[in-house]
Amino acid sequence: MKISKQSRRDAKALFGACRVDGLLDEGKVRQTVTAVIDRRPRGFAATLAHFQRLVKLDLDRRSARVENAVETSPALMEAIKANLTRRYGPGLDVTFWVRPELIGGLRIKVGSDVFDGSVAARLAALETTF
Repeated sequence: MKISKQSRRDAKALFGACRVDGLLDEGKVRQTVTAVIDRRPRGFAATLAHFQRLVKLDLDRRSARVENAVETSPALMEAIKANLTRRYGPGLDVTFWVRPELIGGLRIKVGSDVFDGSVAARLAALETTF
């Protein structure tokens, strides 16, 4: 579906109104969507589609997935959380996963940023050079 410039602007304004102290407020998002559906202004479907995209991008930006080959120690978990919070700001939801196929090292994904310091990634890079 083609989204008009006006629908994009409206969605961006709605998104901005749903932020509190730089973080997205889930209650305000629900109220906003309900209010737009009740009023049904011109082009509301396109506006809500773009608004949904903005919310999804923000949620992805605010979630981090840390993968390790072995169970991560609590001290290392706290250090990783502190470093990610310093880099990406408060409100980051960090989850830790064990993936033995990494062999060793860490793989961190925050939004579209991926930091791969795993042994498996290094072996794959070495394989492509030969």
